[in-house]
Parts: sequence; C-alpha cells; structure tokens
Amino acid sequence: MGRLISPQDDKPEAEPVVTITYSFWQRRFAGSPDAVGRSILLNGKPFTITGVAAPEFVGVRPQSAPQVFIPVRQLGLVDLNVYHDAESRFSDGHFYWIEMMGRLKPGVSLPKAQAELGAEFQQWAANTVRNEQDRKTLPVLWLQEGGSGVDSLRRRYSKPLFILMTMVGLILVIACANIANLLLSRAAARRREMAVRLSLGAGRLRVIRQLLTESVLLSLCGGALGIAVAALGIRSLTLLLASGHDNFSLGAELDWRVLLFTLLVALATGFLFELAPAIQATKVDITPALKETRAGNPQARRRRFGIPFGLSHVLVVTQIAISLLLVAAAGLFVRTLANLHSVNLGFNRENVLLFGVNGDLAGYKDAALKNFYSELHRRFISIPGVRNATMTHMPLVANSTSTTTVKIPGFPETGGKETDTAIVQIGPDFFETMQIPILLGRSVDQRDHEGAQTTAVVNEVFANKYFPGVSPIGRHFGFGGKDSVDIEIVGLAKTTRYNSLTQEIPPVTYFSYLQAGKRPPLRQMYFELRTLGDPMSLANTVRKIVHEVGPQVPVAEITTQSRQIDETIVQERTFADLCTCFGLLALVMACVGLYGTMAYAVTRRTSEIGIRMALGAARWRILWMVLRQVLILGGVGLLIGSVAVWETTTFLKSFLFGLKPNDPLTLACAGALLVGCAILAGYAPAWRASRIDPMTALRHE
Repeated sequence: MGRLISPQDDKPEAEPVVTITYSFWQRRFAGSPDAVGRSILLNGKPFTITGVAAPEFVGVRPQSAPQVFIPVRQLGLVDLNVYHDAESRFSDGHFYWIEMMGRLKPGVSLPKAQAELGAEFQQWAANTVRNEQDRKTLPVLWLQEGGSGVDSLRRRYSKPLFILMTMVGLILVIACANIANLLLSRAAARRREMAVRLSLGAGRLRVIRQLLTESVLLSLCGGALGIAVAALGIRSLTLLLASGHDNFSLGAELDWRVLLFTLLVALATGFLFELAPAIQATKVDITPALKETRAGNPQARRRRFGIPFGLSHVLVVTQIAISLLLVAAAGLFVRTLANLHSVNLGFNRENVLLFGVNGDLAGYKDAALKNFYSELHRRFISIPGVRNATMTHMPLVANSTSTTTVKIPGFPETGGKETDTAIVQIGPDFFETMQIPILLGRSVDQRDHEGAQTTAVVNEVFANKYFPGVSPIGRHFGFGGKDSVDIEIVGLAKTTRYNSLTQEIPPVTYFSYLQAGKRPPLRQMYFELRTLGDPMSLANTVRKIVHEVGPQVPVAEITTQSRQIDETIVQERTFADLCTCFGLLALVMACVGLYGTMAYAVTRRTSEIGIRMALGAARWRILWMVLRQVLILGGVGLLIGSVAVWETTTFLKSFLFGLKPNDPLTLACAGALLVGCAILAGYAPAWRASRIDPMTALRHE
C-alpha cells in the first residue's frame, strides 16, 4: 500500500519519510488504510509514512527484522551513534560503513560483476588514503548472492549447527547399530522360518525383499515419530539462533524439504542396516536348519552368544565408542557453561534492577537532560525497598563497548588499541551500588559536578598498563581528539568484567556523566537499583516515577542485572543443554543396545549355563563370565572412543571457555560414566544367568 522510498526522498533537504513493515502496520495501525500519509515520531523526529512493505519482506538481515525503513541520507535525524557525527559518514571518504545492494543486468554473472567492480572499487578506495594507517585498512569489494540476505548469521552459526548435525548423525548411527544388532539376533532366531520359506520355493531375493520391507516400515515409523518430536523441540533451535534477541525473525520450520530429508534418511537407514542381516538370513543350509533346536544347533555351539561373533560385537563396540565421543563433548560444554557461571565479575550481580531511560528523545538537552536524570536518581533512591541507586551510559557485561584513545604524558601515542581505554559514564554511588571495591583514593561523588576539575576512577588494568609500578592517584591524562580535556585520577577500582564474560578485560575509565562534555555526548542512561527483595517487583513503580518526571519518556529494556548477564551466554547455555541431551540420549541408547545383546546372549546360552551349574560352577563364576564379556566390549569401545575424542575435540576449541578440548578430567569422567552404565546394563542379564535352575535349563528344549 502506498509507495516505496524514491531517489528524491534520499536527499538531505528532502522531507523525512518512512516506509513501515506489514507487522508494524498491523500492530500500531490495526491495518487501517489511512496509515499512509500519517506522521509518526522516530526518536522524537516526525516522519511521514509513504507506504507499507509486503508482508513477506522482513529486511536483509535474517537475525533481526526492522520495523521501519528510512532514506539513508536522513540517518542523522535518528542516529544514536555517540562517537561519530552522522554527517561525517557522508563526507569522510575513508569512513566505510554502508552495505550496498544491486540487481545484476540480464546476462551479467556474479564473477563478471566481481571482476569489473572489484578493480574499479580498489582504484577508488586508494584515492581515499590520507595516511599510512588508512592504507593498512583499505577494504576490498566482495560480492555475494543476495537471495538469502546478509550472511553474517550463516557465518556465525554454520559451525555450531554443523556440530549439532554431526551429533545427531552419530546418534542415528547408534540407533541403527541397535536395530542392526536386533535384526542379527532375529535372523539367528528365525533360521528355521527362513529354511521353511526357502524349502517351499521362495527365492533368496524374495526373502531379502520381505526382510527389507519389515526394516523400512520400522524406520519410516521412527521417522514419523521424529517429525513429531521435532515439531515440539524446534523452539530450542530458534533460541540458539536468537541468542536472546527479541526481534529475531528467522525461525526454523518444518517444510517439504525437512520432510523429504527425513523420508530419505529413514529409507536409507532402513535399507542399509537390514541388508547385511537379510543376506545372512538367506545363507542357510536348509536340511540342518529344519532339524535343529536351540540346544542342538551345531552352528550355535561354534558361536559366542548365539549370534555371529564379529559383527554383533563390532556394533556394540561402535556404539560405546560413539557414546564416549558424545558424552565427552557434552561434558566439555557443560563445564564451559559452569566456568562461565563461576567467572568472578568483580561486582555483585544479585538484586539489581536494570533499565534504560533516554530523555534526549523527548527533547531534553544539555543541562535540562542532566537535571532530568538527577531528578530520577533522587526519586529512585526514595523508593521503599531500594538500598542504592546509580546510573551508567551502558550496563556492565552486556556485550557492548565504549572505547576511546587516551593521551598520557610520557606514554607513546600510537593511535591504535595500544592506547585505548573503555569508558563508562556513571552517576553518584555507582561503586557502592554495584559493590565494586575502591582500592585506592575515592569514588566518583557529588564533588565531581559540571564545572569542577574533571576526575576519573580507573581499574587495575588501566593503572598497570599506563602507570606501572606507581600509584595512579593524582596522575593526569586526556582523551584523544580535538575535544580532549585534562582528567585527574582520583580513585583505583578493583577490576571487574566489562562487556562480556569471556573477553579480556580492557583498561576502563569511570567518570561522572555530569562531566561527560561532548565525548561522548550525554544521551541514554541505564539505571541500576539495588533492592532488598525481588528487583522486578519494583518495575511498575519505576515506570510510574519516570512517567511523572517525563511523561513522554518510556522505560526501555527493564530487566535484572543477573538476567542481563545470562542473556550474553544464552547461546552457550542452549548449546550446552542440547549437547547434554544428545550425550545422555546416546548413553541410554548404547546401554539399551548392550543390555539387549547380553540378554539375548544369556537366553541363547541357557542350556550351556545349566550344564555348567550342574557340573558345580558357582553362581559368582557365571556372573563374572557374563560381566567379563561386557567389560571387554566396553574396554575396546572406550579405547577406540578415546582416540576419536582426542582427535576430534580440538574442533570444539572456539566454543570452550576455561578448559582445553582434550581435558583429561572430562574424558576420565565420561569414560567412568560409560563403564558404570555398561556394567549396570550387563549386570541384569548376568544376575539372571546366575539364578538359572540347572534342571530347568536342561529341560529348556
């Protein structure tokens, strides 16, 4: 409905216009046809709606769906980037920030366009060089198909999804090995049936076809059940991809491709894993098979456990080896998650309410904006149940950074990360509210007001890097850039986590928001309220106070400090949960397979065990005879699995935190768990074998 953004709209002097998405149109205008032409406020600026985008279009980034589209040249009206003048994006020739999209002319291939435009772009980029640093950071034009949008999501999650898909494939192998073992056992038990069918004139091909039909029917039923489970568990995959973002638009869905893939996998597994047992079942000597009984089968006496010694045991060993690999991987992810939860933050995350307030969007500027935040701070402190209150221009451990260069007397200026510092604008009582210890000097307080000497508190990393071996108290430095001011260090704070739980802690400078000046300019602030009880119980009170002080100012992103930190590791947490489920599932399936094999073996050897006990064998010897076989199979499986773990877990290195891929403790625990489960799986058949009555066993046939 309406029109899209035109080239005439994309000019600095043009009237601000906006095209809204279908979902925004439905949610905010209830699908009203008179929405086009109406005005809406974006960050306090009026924009006229030109049209509504198609329902199926959610932007070019699958991980986040925009609600509105504006002309690029009008970015300065709504841009909240506090580090760059929005206009410099268009005037600075070496400021590369925009992503270009174009439709190829008919007959022009992507490689041809890459060759022509790449050379032209390289020549143009070289003309933007102002110094040697610019020459080192020249970009290269890279064209890619646009049908799937910007592929940052695909690049980010291709490796995690590949690991999950590999684990699913290994579990499928364990399941198929279980089924193959069952079919081998059934083939041995159905020797007489197959002999009867063959003696009545059935061809080998027909018998094989019958057995394959049974197997494929079984696998198709399993595939159908798997689709049902996937429909229920698909939310976990979406959470993994979303990583805690509410505006995530890409959802995993069950479509015809998923159904077709499942059908093909079910057919392939049903066919391949029944083929060997089916062929073996038809290789039977008809006359002896028709005469044999379980006790009198001459071939059974030459076999161990009543089934072919090699293949059945190989399948069990394979299951144990794969299970060790999966359990070890799950153990690594669980320990990584535990390490993330046990990271020393340097401050107390509990009982802290966190929310954002942006008075700049409601028209508060400069002194009025500072007074607005000060009044909110005063009102928040008086809330019953609030112990302390403070504010920062960005929350701690929220995957967000704010850095600038520093100028320190006597320290070489490189203009790079070597002279960077992270900065945090803070309000009164910040260190007291967050419970960050001050090691030397004092914290930022009421003395650090606008017009007074600009002061700052630095962390230990800052002090050790720029003032090694001496006290930083009383030292002076400045921020880089033309707006640099002299800053005096008045306090040394204990090092705390800054933007994430995993990244290295940078040098950090804390200074009063009242002394922020223009670098960066004061805009949005996040308030932290330390409470006596549940922080979220004060959410409505906070909203009411903000509305009273600034009726047009909304409260954004209201949460707790603990939840905010947990959202930064939502991907790791979901990944660990999924891998743990896969590891436990593999463990259970391997134990079921081992139990089935041993139970069938005991059943096939009932007469032999009865004879042994009739000849005086003790019950513990019968018990050990069965368990010994379990331990042998388990030992061989663990040996092979250990080699596989050692060779493959290095692939997981980028997903781990606080431990190595080949962590001995994790591998030992996984092995011990598997041995224990294998003994439990084999003990029930062994105990049952040791309780066989000799006379009953001898009359078994």
